[in-house]
Order: sequence, then structure tokens, then C-alpha cells
Amino acid sequence: MNRNLAGSDLSPSGVHALLLLQSHKGLTAGQLSDQLLLEKSTVSRLVRSLVQRGEITELPSQEDRRIKHLDLTGRGRLTLARINQFAEERVQSAIKVLDTHSRQSIVNGLEAYAQALEASRSGAAGTAASSSLRIVAGYQPGLIGQIVTLHAVTYNKLEGFGLQFEATVSDGLAKFAPRLGNDKNQVWSAWHGEQFVGSIAIDGENLGEGIAHLRWFIVAEDARGTGLGRRLLEAAVTHCRMQEFAEIKLWTFKGLDAARRLYERNGFILTEEYNGDQWGHSLTEQIFVKSMDRRQSP
Repeated sequence: MNRNLAGSDLSPSGVHALLLLQSHKGLTAGQLSDQLLLEKSTVSRLVRSLVQRGEITELPSQEDRRIKHLDLTGRGRLTLARINQFAEERVQSAIKVLDTHSRQSIVNGLEAYAQALEASRSGAAGTAASSSLRIVAGYQPGLIGQIVTLHAVTYNKLEGFGLQFEATVSDGLAKFAPRLGNDKNQVWSAWHGEQFVGSIAIDGENLGEGIAHLRWFIVAEDARGTGLGRRLLEAAVTHCRMQEFAEIKLWTFKGLDAARRLYERNGFILTEEYNGDQWGHSLTEQIFVKSMDRRQSP
């Protein structure tokens, strides 16, 4: 293995550490050691090196000042952005000769491998159910009806939404589907065997140049707690990076706390709240935005 990785001057373990701190904010050095499967003394030297480089910072715990939590600095986030860009360019160069089906086969295989690695490390319950879930990019026969039905049934049970909500979802999907021929637009569906259990879509046109509209994000009740929502959101965000959008914007409403936590863990920020009734009920609507600008300074 090369001593350096991903077009950076960092060691493989250094790159891995930054990636872990991006997805698991606030890890301690001990927790990082467990994740990296390295000796604590090795991780201690690694942390000290990354702090000296200005890539990460150590923050004392409010409960116990002896415990230090690790977090990325602005420089660390910029380094990660460059690493991600390098990786995306390498992957794009390698798979550009493949058709869409072959590309999706690669994605599905990598997802299954990642889940197997996570299961072998954690031994956590529920990994079998998670590994049986698959995500498919692109239109599938009957998909529009499946998405509408899951939204209508879920939100009728959750909020009492009725005809107006279902009609609004149907109308939006009917207008979006013919535009899937544009590479900026994409939809993903999640399946447990032959059962439809979730969806997410990116509309890259209706909000103007450089802005991706995240739409129709939903996970069936039986598939919650499996990590499926995270996987769907990651697929959408990766697509937005590949298409070089400047930001992702989504509309939701107050009270969907689990979804909000997922958004915020993935860099979305609540930018606006207002009272609305577009779904047939008066409620507090919210707008979340995620910046995708790689050129942004730390």
C-alpha cells in the first residue's frame, strides 16, 4: 500500500481518521482507536500529528474535562473536500465507459460489502435486515404509484393528511418523471425483496441553476431503524456532488424529529420556518439547506 492516499500527503490511517470524524463528530481518541482497529499508542501519535497539522482539534468534554472530543477544523474539512473530489474523479474516470445498469451493480456491491464490514465489526442486531435492503437508481415500472401510495398512507396515519396532500404529491411526481432524462435529475427507490420501502429524489431543474431540490424522501415504517434513510440520503448527496450543485434545498415541516436529526448530521441547516397550509393542514413548514461549494474557505 502507498504511504500516502487519495492525492494527499496523509497516511491511509490519517485519511480514514478524517473520514470517521466527518461522520462521527466528537469521537474520543479511544473510540477512534476502536474504529480504526489500531493500538491506542498508534492512534495517540496520529491524533497529535493531525492536531499539529491543523486538521483536527481537541475539545474538552463539558462533563469531564479529562476527556477530549475530536472534531475537524476548517482546514480538515477542506482537506476532506479535496480527498472526496480526488476519489470522485478517479471513480468517474474508471466507470465512464460503463452503462447505467453496470454502474448501479457496482454501487449495490459496494453497499453490500460496506454493510458486511460494519456487521462483522459491530455484531449489532438488525444487520441482517439492513443487508437485505437494496437501493435502485432510476425509474422502475409502477414507481410513481408506489411513491404516492407510501406518502399518502404514511402521512395520513402521522398527520391526518388526505386528498389534497395525495393530489399534490401525485402532481409533483407526474411533472418530474418526464424530466428524468436530464442527468441532473434522479430518483432512488428502496426495496426489501419485491416490497417497496422507500424513496428519495433530486430535482436539479425546478429551483434554478446550481440548486438541487431534494424531494419525496420517505422510509416505510417497517424499514426504519435499519440505516436505510441514511443510505438514501447519502445516495442523493453523492449525486449532487457528482453533478456539481452549489447547494441542496429541501422543504419539510416541524415535528419530524428523526428526519431533522438525519439532515443535520449530514450538514443541512434550518434556514427558514413559516406557517403554511399547502398540504391541507395548517402547520409549521421548514426549509433546510446544505452547502456543496468545494471552493468555500475554512
